[in-house]
Parts: sequence; C-alpha cells; structure tokens
Amino acid sequence: MIRRPINRRQLLAFSAAGAAGALVLPRAASAIDLAKGRQDLPEIVLGDTGGNDFAVSVKDITMEGGKSYRLNVTSNGGKEYKFLAPEFFRNIWMNQIVINHLEIHPYGAPHHIEFDDAGTIALEFVPIRTGTFQWWIDGLQEKGMAGTLTVK
Repeated sequence: MIRRPINRRQLLAFSAAGAAGALVLPRAASAIDLAKGRQDLPEIVLGDTGGNDFAVSVKDITMEGGKSYRLNVTSNGGKEYKFLAPEFFRNIWMNQIVINHLEIHPYGAPHHIEFDDAGTIALEFVPIRTGTFQWWIDGLQEKGMAGTLTVK
C-alpha cells in the first residue's frame, strides 16, 4: 500500500467533518424520547352494549403534532369492523400496536386494523404532519361510522 500525504484541501474537509460531528453528537445525546409522556385520546368504541352495531362513541378527535398519543379503538363485537385511516397512518410515526398486552412494533404504518370479535386495539404514535384525516369503517360509512382525526 502506498501512502500519500494529505493535502490542505483534504485536511480542511476532515476538520470540517469532525467539527460537524462534534456539534451533532451532544445534540443526539440530549434528544428527547417522543414515545414517553404519552397522552390518552378519547376512545373510539364501535357498536354499543344496547345492540346498536352502528353506534360510534366519538367521531372527531384533535391532537397536536410532535406529541405522543395512545388511541384505543374498541369493538363491542356486533359486526366485523375494518377501521381505515390510511392517510392518517401515513402521516404518523407508529411506536407500537398493542392487542391483549401483546406488542407489534411496525416498520411503517398499517393500512387498517380489523376486528372479527370484541376487543381493543391500542395504537401508540406521534403525529408528524398536520391536517385533517378521515377515518371510516369499511362499508359502513353510510351508517354513520366515520369521523376525522385532526392534527394541529
């Protein structure tokens, strides 16, 4: 291997890279964990215990971008519910999905969540883009099973 001396331009480039790295490292070490300090949003309950399979407890939810949230979506089991919110899911960082204390850590957003039986799915996430995003139960929007998720 032949070693060549470093010229002035290369030395300046290495020095600049080292200085930039020194500026970045302390910042990364003090970065906050956005998944901590999570706030619970109002629960979306699909169907009620009185036999109305098309009832929805809350349709519109507002949150702030950059904060951590948990959204529980619960089915009372009256129907098969396919909860879709594809635009919302594409504009959040999903920390985890929890079902019966079992965690799913996705490498990307889900397209939808589906209930075949009664139960709760907890979505833990950080919104990264502002806007008003539609959610709906596939095939049941006309029955009033739809709403919005707004990120300010």
